Amino acid sequence: MKVIILAGGFGTRISEESQFKPKPMVELGGMPILWHIMKLYSHYGFNDFIICAGYKQHVIKEYFADYFLHTSDITFDFTNGKNEMIVHRNTAEPWRVTVVDTGLNTMTGGRLKRVREHLGGAPFLLTYGDGVADLNIARLVEFHRSHKRLVTISAYNMGQRFGVLDVGADGSIREFREKIQGDGNLINIGYMVCQPEFIDYIEGDSTILERAPLERAARDGQLMAYKHTGFWQCMDTVREKEMLEKMWAEDRAPWKVW
Repeated sequence: MKVIILAGGFGTRISEESQFKPKPMVELGGMPILWHIMKLYSHYGFNDFIICAGYKQHVIKEYFADYFLHTSDITFDFTNGKNEMIVHRNTAEPWRVTVVDTGLNTMTGGRLKRVREHLGGAPFLLTYGDGVADLNIARLVEFHRSHKRLVTISAYNMGQRFGVLDVGADGSIREFREKIQGDGNLINIGYMVCQPEFIDYIEGDSTILERAPLERAARDGQLMAYKHTGFWQCMDTVREKEMLEKMWAEDRAPWKVW
């Protein structure tokens, strides 16, 4: 099962960092948050990634092009007129990474639709490139397969900043919408599992994934919630980045399950 990561937005709320690089490339502990997300999926055996790039997409491509150099100990030997590179130690990930330029101004739904050809008509995992969690991906996939609906999204109790879910006792989502005053606390944190037919709900580049496609899936009874009760945190602001950095530096990062 392939993993699609949405990594093409401008990251305007963390512009202090994203003016130089895409938000998923902002570092935690010296590694991009994108890397942390991929390590979680890889821990559960999901190693085939499709990165939906857009804003400063060349930064993501160049990072993976030089990944071997980033993670190895190397001697560059210029003596005796030579130009030799000697690799002493390398940490290779078992990853296959496809980086697709899905457009500068394409919305989240449109980015997903643009990579459809890379999926081979199979179910897929989908998440955002700016949130870390200790979510059990294997259990998420097992839950998705058990109910045979089009989409499973991970739900988390995190206040009222994000889109709101009305979840039934059996986990079925009765309504998906943006928050209003007085809403409850279960929110969409990404970490989704989707059947390929869900992409038919997306019209084009201007489609926002969290609006018409997921709202329609909820109305059709095709949207389910996997309730995550562990750790999750997005990195929207410098303050949130600093909080996550502190957790990593103090070796108490819950998302580091590998």
